[in-house]
Amino acid sequence: MRGIVGEVLARFEKAGFKIVGTKMLQPDYQHYYDHYESIGTLKTRKGEEIFENQLKNMQQSPVIALVLEGVDGVETVRKMVGATEPKSAAPGTIRGDYAHVSYNQANTTGKSINNVMHASADSEEAVKEIAHWFSDAELYDYETAHEKFTQPRK
Repeated sequence: MRGIVGEVLARFEKAGFKIVGTKMLQPDYQHYYDHYESIGTLKTRKGEEIFENQLKNMQQSPVIALVLEGVDGVETVRKMVGATEPKSAAPGTIRGDYAHVSYNQANTTGKSINNVMHASADSEEAVKEIAHWFSDAELYDYETAHEKFTQPRK
C-alpha cells in the first residue's frame, strides 16, 4: 500500500541476496493465522486482541511474499530489517527508515503495528514459513553475478 516494494527489494539485491521466490497475493484469515500462530505463536505471546488486530490489518491489501538466499541469510536479513517494534528499529534499517509506530501507540489506539515487513526469526522458522507460502515449483535455483564472485569455484 505504501508503494515502496521496489526500494525494499533493491536493498536486499544490493546487499548480494538472491531472490529465489516472489509473488503477490492476498492471504485470507486462515493463512495468516497459520503463519502467525501455528508457526510464530503471536497470539500465544501477545494475546488475542493484538493478534486479531494484526490479522485484520494485514488483510486490507495484497502482500509481496519473498524468499531470499545469501550468506548467513536469516541473521543478515533480520539485521537489515531492524527491530520488530518500528520505534526501536535503528536508522538505516528498513523498519527504522519506513516505520515509526510503537507497541504502546498501537495498544492505546487498538490498531496494529505497521512495520513494513516480516522476517523469519531463525532458520527453522524460515523453513516452515517458506513451505507455508511457496510450493517447490515457485522457488528457483540459478546463479547470480554476485555469486560468481563470492562462491567457491566448482
